[in-house]
Amino acid sequence: MEGVSYARMPRVKIRELKDDYAKFELRDTDASIANALRRVMIAEVPTIAIDLVEIETNSSVLNDEFLAHRLGLIPLTSERAMSMRFSRDCDACDGDGQCEFCSVEFHLRVKCMTDQTLDVTSKDLISSDHTVTPVDFNDSSLIESSDVNTNRGIIIVKLRRGQELKLRAIARKGIGKDHAKWSPAATVTFMYEPEIHINEDLMESLTLEEKKEWVESSPTRVFDIDPVTQEVLVVDPEAYTYDDEVIKKAEAMGKPGLVEINAKQDSFIFTVESTGAVKASQLLLNAIEILKTKLDAVRLSEDTVEADDQFGELGAHLRGG
Repeated sequence: MEGVSYARMPRVKIRELKDDYAKFELRDTDASIANALRRVMIAEVPTIAIDLVEIETNSSVLNDEFLAHRLGLIPLTSERAMSMRFSRDCDACDGDGQCEFCSVEFHLRVKCMTDQTLDVTSKDLISSDHTVTPVDFNDSSLIESSDVNTNRGIIIVKLRRGQELKLRAIARKGIGKDHAKWSPAATVTFMYEPEIHINEDLMESLTLEEKKEWVESSPTRVFDIDPVTQEVLVVDPEAYTYDDEVIKKAEAMGKPGLVEINAKQDSFIFTVESTGAVKASQLLLNAIEILKTKLDAVRLSEDTVEADDQFGELGAHLRGG
């Protein structure tokens, strides 16, 4: 009907939140938006990663290309990535990608002077910007450990006596769509929220042993039996993996319709794991902002098409077409 709005107002509810992990609910929307959000988090939220390596000295066992590849995959803290310029769009350096507005410079100078193997790690990278440094993956509970290697960062290469590594590296802003090293997400998954209804009348017709057999037919612990009332309860609906095993078991027992399981088409449960370049909470916020920008661009495009339909060649001429 003309004049009727079909707009929906999606809602987000955070269930669990850590620096590198988030679990949240997305409701009142459909799978297209949920999947768009997932893809934006993986491939379009920008981060900073090493993109150019100039090696001055390398007498290690790894060749220059191998080292450059390893350096590129080290996640760097990227809180300021959204405000940085892409090197290709930077007018301060004419797209050279080596100025303060679109890049961060790193230096590494290490030489092994003893007979003990020396680990060269991400901790040895010296940044020109204190806000952009290699991500620290250390567990705070291990900081006071007697093992000195627990706080050494990501290993780049190992050196023996006399071996040396000197290099300069340039880190730039990018997105996962261009190269996986710029992806801020280790994993982003979502599932439909399951809706489980047990037919109590049919369930009461089963013996205790049959109930146990039916509950154990589920590969994951979705159901359990109350030890007092001996009723079958849904203890963790989100553990259900849409494998239909309990439905098949009910049919094999001659009790079709014992349980009804439906996927809520407008409710999703997301799990997000960050590489550490961006906190999981900021990753979600950045993804929503980017998705809004892309939707605005679509809306503007539709308005342009409508203008062309209305004004024909005049509209295209006014836009310089």
